[in-house]
Amino acid sequence: MIPIKPIGMPGQAKSPPAQQPSAAAQAALAYLQPGALSLSALPPLSLYIHFPWCVKKCPYCDFNSHEANGDGGFPEEAYLASLRADLEAALPLIWGRKIYTIFIGGGTPSLMSAAGLDRLMSDVRSLLPLDGAAEITMEANPGTFEAEKFKSYRQSGINRLSIGIQSFNPRHLQALGRIHDDGEARRAVEIAHSTFDNFNLDLMYALPSQTLAEAQLDIATAIDFAAPHLSLYHLTLEPNTYFAKYPPVVPDDDASAEMQDMISIQTSAAGYGHYEVSAYAQPGRQARHNLNCWQFGDYLGIGAGAHSKLSFPHRVIRQMRYKQPNAYLQQSRLGNVVQEEVEILRDDLAFEFMLNALRLNNGFEVNQFSERTGLALNVIEKSLSQAETKDLLYRDHKIIRPTGLGRRFLNDLQQMFLLG
Repeated sequence: MIPIKPIGMPGQAKSPPAQQPSAAAQAALAYLQPGALSLSALPPLSLYIHFPWCVKKCPYCDFNSHEANGDGGFPEEAYLASLRADLEAALPLIWGRKIYTIFIGGGTPSLMSAAGLDRLMSDVRSLLPLDGAAEITMEANPGTFEAEKFKSYRQSGINRLSIGIQSFNPRHLQALGRIHDDGEARRAVEIAHSTFDNFNLDLMYALPSQTLAEAQLDIATAIDFAAPHLSLYHLTLEPNTYFAKYPPVVPDDDASAEMQDMISIQTSAAGYGHYEVSAYAQPGRQARHNLNCWQFGDYLGIGAGAHSKLSFPHRVIRQMRYKQPNAYLQQSRLGNVVQEEVEILRDDLAFEFMLNALRLNNGFEVNQFSERTGLALNVIEKSLSQAETKDLLYRDHKIIRPTGLGRRFLNDLQQMFLLG
């Protein structure tokens, strides 16, 4: 967290008097004007970089991902140039602020060439002040793992991988439309182990026709690999996906609840702390980038469809870039990649904060609410009291956190903080 101070404009002192500030610089100056809030300090800032291409679109995926050309190609050079231009244009909004974490997500960022990733990281370093201990994560899919390329990624500055395993069972991988098989999944983890000391494994459960024993074997395999971090997601049939249109037969609620209980027991016995709804970590290995988001920190998102949440002394804004890769590339050439921008209203800030912070099993420190929202805690006093009465929430003078019952009925708990 850094004290609020005026945001300087790059090159301001050297600009000739007649030169007009850029649109982003004008926006930054406008955001610094008095508004509805009064933040005592700005939260930590992260950078998210979106890479929108995949080899193949998975039937359950509702992320902004698009299949590469038939020959597996995508406009790497043009996209990297657009990412740099995007970042340069956004600098006035974050000028002087240090970056504490970077997350390169997708899509499948590991489709990038080693030279392309090195260029990207060089651009980021040349434009932004990075914290010396910055966590820099890159998503990767097992079907794209090449040992030498991942060594190059590490040399370019990536210090954490997030690997989309989903399952070690070949039948389930096929049902999920994954491009890798179980052997490639295991090999990917072995390469990660040999090159990185920090990585995450993504797995899903309640898969089509999955049994409790099969889910248990997947979790046991991940634990046997000694992954520092596990993200364990319940398969959901998201709107506008192939699975939503042609839903597979999946375990019922009772069966999936048994799987959740099994996961809790196995991960705890192996020394993993369950610190967020779907996140489990060895001591000291929590995902710092994700933690910043859940704690209502700030993040600048660049790339096709990327989202930003940025705080200023008197307001908090959200942005979204153009989603379709071709539209993003075209708008980049025109110097306007931001498709939507909104200021979060006072009445919505409390809900947005609680929507994120209540995902954390340990909740949040009491004073963090006012620091991140600019609102007094008494704004949500009625909702806090109601949640306490229903045994969904625990609070004292230091901490507010969901109870075990609150974690079980998290959606109901979060909805209680919709004001108005």
